[in-house]
Amino acid sequence: MLDTLRSGAKSWISKLLIGLLVISFAIWGISGDLLNTSGDQVATVGSQKVATADFDAAYRRQLRQLGQRIGRPLSTTEGAALGLPGQVLGGMIAEAALNQAASDLNLGISDEQLVRQIQSSPAFQGPSGGYDRNRLAQVLQANGLTEDDFVADQRKLEERLQLAAAVSGGLTTPAPMLEVFNLHANEERTLRYIVLTAEPAEAIAAPDDDALAAYFEANKPAFRAPEYRTLDFITMTPESVARPEEVSDADIQQSYEAAGERFGEPERREILQITFASRDEADAARAALTEGKSFEEIVTDSGKTIEDVTLGALAKSDMLDPAIAEVAFTLEEGAASEIVEGRFAPVLLKVAKIAPAHKTPLAEVADTLRKELAEQAAEREILDLYDEIEDARAGGALLAEVADRFKLKLETSKPFDSAGKAEDGTPAGLPDVAPLISEAFESDVGVEADPLQLGRTGFLWFEVKAVTPARDRELDEVRADVVAAWIEAERTKELQARAEAALAAIKGGKSLDEVATENETTVATATGVKRNGAHDTLPAEAVSSAFTGPVGTAGEAAGTDGTRVVFMVEAVSSPAFFREAGEITALDTRLSEALRDSVIGQYAGELQDKLGVTVNQTNIGRVIGQGG
Repeated sequence: MLDTLRSGAKSWISKLLIGLLVISFAIWGISGDLLNTSGDQVATVGSQKVATADFDAAYRRQLRQLGQRIGRPLSTTEGAALGLPGQVLGGMIAEAALNQAASDLNLGISDEQLVRQIQSSPAFQGPSGGYDRNRLAQVLQANGLTEDDFVADQRKLEERLQLAAAVSGGLTTPAPMLEVFNLHANEERTLRYIVLTAEPAEAIAAPDDDALAAYFEANKPAFRAPEYRTLDFITMTPESVARPEEVSDADIQQSYEAAGERFGEPERREILQITFASRDEADAARAALTEGKSFEEIVTDSGKTIEDVTLGALAKSDMLDPAIAEVAFTLEEGAASEIVEGRFAPVLLKVAKIAPAHKTPLAEVADTLRKELAEQAAEREILDLYDEIEDARAGGALLAEVADRFKLKLETSKPFDSAGKAEDGTPAGLPDVAPLISEAFESDVGVEADPLQLGRTGFLWFEVKAVTPARDRELDEVRADVVAAWIEAERTKELQARAEAALAAIKGGKSLDEVATENETTVATATGVKRNGAHDTLPAEAVSSAFTGPVGTAGEAAGTDGTRVVFMVEAVSSPAFFREAGEITALDTRLSEALRDSVIGQYAGELQDKLGVTVNQTNIGRVIGQGG
């Protein structure tokens, strides 16, 4: 279809409202808002229908994107639990409402302009620039679209953009609003503060039995034993499958010969190079060299030092100019060259020193090569073994039987909790497979779990062998932990009381310096503190509190490492406001876009109320796996 249209350039409206066409393609363009007359739809807005197949495609695309972010695929029912179907359908209904309004207003775009929009998209540009039809074909294939459907979809997009431009295209941020946002972001304050530290733990007397028992009962959930699980598992990696003893000496010899410089060092030469501005200067220098001057004297005559002309110890492949490299690696040690026409200028070379090439003997690397070749062969076997193991498990074989049949090691883990810790609190030493712990806690005894990827080419199979339920511990089991927690709670309580007393003293009229002296600490000053800025010493809670009032505002907050910070606002500095300033211009752009998006969203909502929306819950249920 594109072949019937003329090529050209793209519209500024697309840039203004939703960015580059590739972004709109990803967000708007494959949402499936084409008219569907089959009656198989999930929603209807006016005369516009949202087809079930298009909703299915959009929903699954959203699941894939979210799955990529969290590191594992999501099922349609998991997505439903997160509310994704409503988000996807809401966007598609809004598009359908805008499509209906565009149709009612007879908006449109010419074939010539539409193809210019598509062909100028960065998504479809070739490596050397310009429209590449193959790129378009790849994108369409990846998204399961025909070219005709894509072009029709883009036509709808352009009509929506025209409507959006008419509704909110001229909307800009009001100056008072922009000034308030700038003030909020860039107002700076100077704070004076003190840092109070808790008493040392040894200064707090241990609790008596009654106090400890009461504390334990009040905080029993904190000392509860978590659920533990024990796994049987087998791993299959190139290392575990490899059979080095089957690698022949001939294969090792061949690999050694093909390794090139891997097991050795190429010849390196320490090269001196004088570069001349012209061929005449170069010829004069070479003539002086022939007449008896030394290379070093010519270096001095050229106004340089030996350090200036030393290139270092280089391999031939390290040299950028092939012509110079070729000459440099044909000279004898200590010899000077004729004039060489380099890529950028004529040069004169001297080889100061030659370090010959050397290679590690085969006998010293044979074991390494044998292991590598065996593992490479094992990588090719693993997929076949994977299929055989899965067939065996599908036939009812337990892991112990699989391990015995395929000569794999069956291992049993220590009991571990959901954090991967053993019962003594140390790491349980599980295989390094990211989803293993979460998958183990989603499975159960007697349930066949899916295999997990192990490294680049390996796999892991596991079965839950035993489950130890969570339980309340007795005080005697965790007495030391309870004592430590009680002491820490007392330290925190005492520190909190001191901080509150210090703040009350300041609010009662004492200076921060007096309070600092009473608490045997010193006053520090923080300048240039911004509302949303990080500070090395002041905690975020203190910074936030400091912006709740004028000069003289005082407060206290939890600091780092179990400290508390007591502060007072000493000065407030409001930022200058120039709408043309770079930072404010960028803020203006973001706020204007947000306002336009908000207006378009409200407009789409009004359209939906006016046109009427019906939703087919049965078809939605089929897509997300919650209905027949």
